[in-house]
Amino acid sequence: MTVKRKSLLSVAAMSVAAFNSAKAQGGGVTGINAATSSLTTYVDPVSYLILAIGAVVGLIGGVRVYIKWNNGDQDVNKDIMGWGGSCLFLVLVSVVIKAFFGV
Repeated sequence: MTVKRKSLLSVAAMSVAAFNSAKAQGGGVTGINAATSSLTTYVDPVSYLILAIGAVVGLIGGVRVYIKWNNGDQDVNKDIMGWGGSCLFLVLVSVVIKAFFGV
């Protein structure tokens, strides 16, 4: 083979590789858009689930704090801070999830 023929074959191989790469990227964008729309449908149910879990945690924590308060335990303040922090965290997580996905 001559040098011109080798260079012509290498240019042809590179153009075929570039075409296949461009074709694969188009399918990737379609897949990413499909995944995004699929995930967006789950955002509301997941955020409502997190809020429901937060309500249950809040009720149980409130009862625990009430019982400790009535028993005269010394570490009630620590439990109140932990209970309030966990409730606040769960509420903020549901809000951040909605804001992250733009729903």
